[in-house]
Amino acid sequence: MALHPMSRTRRRPGAGRIAAYLGAWGYALVLVLPLYYLLVSSFKDNDEIFSDPLALPDSLSLTKFTTSIHDARLDLAILNSLIVTLCSLAVVLILAIPASYALARAKGRAATAIERAFSLGFLIPTFAALVPTFLLAAQLGLFHTRTFIVLFLPATSLPLAVVLLTQFMRTVPVEVEEAARMDGAGNWTVLIRIYLPMVVPGIVTVLILSFLAFWNEYLYSLVIIGPDEAQRTIQVAVPTLRSSLSTDFGVLSAGTVVTLLPVYVVYTVLQRRMEGALMGGAVKL
Repeated sequence: MALHPMSRTRRRPGAGRIAAYLGAWGYALVLVLPLYYLLVSSFKDNDEIFSDPLALPDSLSLTKFTTSIHDARLDLAILNSLIVTLCSLAVVLILAIPASYALARAKGRAATAIERAFSLGFLIPTFAALVPTFLLAAQLGLFHTRTFIVLFLPATSLPLAVVLLTQFMRTVPVEVEEAARMDGAGNWTVLIRIYLPMVVPGIVTVLILSFLAFWNEYLYSLVIIGPDEAQRTIQVAVPTLRSSLSTDFGVLSAGTVVTLLPVYVVYTVLQRRMEGALMGGAVKL
């Protein structure tokens, strides 16, 4: 008996859905496999890593982790990275939120030109400013200090932060602001009580993207702060676990896992907010 045309069209979504599931699980496997390899390698010695890299370890001893933390002083490096990252995030929000509010409500060619100037920040490679930044740090007497990094990193994130938050703030209805001003609210009151609660997804998006960029920053931390144990960040400390003569890749893997833990904690805490922020940002932009 011949199949009805409608029955044929009903089967296609099922096959497409299965293909989508298989593709999603395959993509998830590609992402999880390197993390799995890194984690199991943290409990193995070099012979086990090279002979059977994906096998489970024979024991779950934390010796590799304690060795990596002790040899590279990762505990102090994590503290330094947290100080640099959190202070830089605070500077980004303090500067980006008022600037975005001003651009969102400004009109005219000057406002458009300023917004485009912020957008031009995406075109400047980070490494291109290395030599001028080095000279500036030396002239200011802030070479080999965390202070200069805290002042410099926000400059790398401000273009993205201002552009994103400006788009989010433009979605706030003008009528809401006008009603608040009729009640006697000033600019700062409108910004804090009206705009900030309504653009929380945008702020979370900026925080997450900036946190990842600041936490993973290596080049400027190495050049400006240097290898000093008292001030170096986690990304500078971990490579010191590798030796030119003999490297314990289990210890190196354990140190790398330690650097990922704060990122995992941030993702776990902000998971729901992050997903809503990214989806909301995609719709609004």
